[in-house]
Amino acid sequence: MDVLEARARFRELRGSDGPVDPVELDEIWAALATVRPEDVLGEWKGGEFRTGHPLNGALAKADWYGKTFTAVDDAKPLICRDATGGLYSNRALGKGEASLWTVEFRGESTATMVYDGQPVFDHFKRVDDSTLMGIMNGKGVPAEGPFFYFFLERVES
Repeated sequence: MDVLEARARFRELRGSDGPVDPVELDEIWAALATVRPEDVLGEWKGGEFRTGHPLNGALAKADWYGKTFTAVDDAKPLICRDATGGLYSNRALGKGEASLWTVEFRGESTATMVYDGQPVFDHFKRVDDSTLMGIMNGKGVPAEGPFFYFFLERVES
């Protein structure tokens, strides 16, 4: 799969209500370009792919909005909505906040968010200039997964 095919298929799957096969998401991931931490700074609105992962639906219950990367050492992984619709960093759910690093995952070095209070990593690759694909990984997850797959869309100010 080349990058253009990967982008097209990503868009189809992102808009899908049905379950998504993680094998297909892995094929898309493999075709996408890596990113540097500095390239992902800003505010992002998020969503998840329904793969049957145990975390599917958990972020929606927390009214997860997305992520904000103010600086490489100031990442807010769980921006949620409060009862009035306002946005806040849900530090309790995330056990703190996070920072951005370049980490090797599946043989490629790419921007990765490292959580401060738990052994969790969110790896990112570029779909296009305003969209990232993410894979959540962490301690205790075997090399073959299961992984939590998600996406971020840049919020234009």
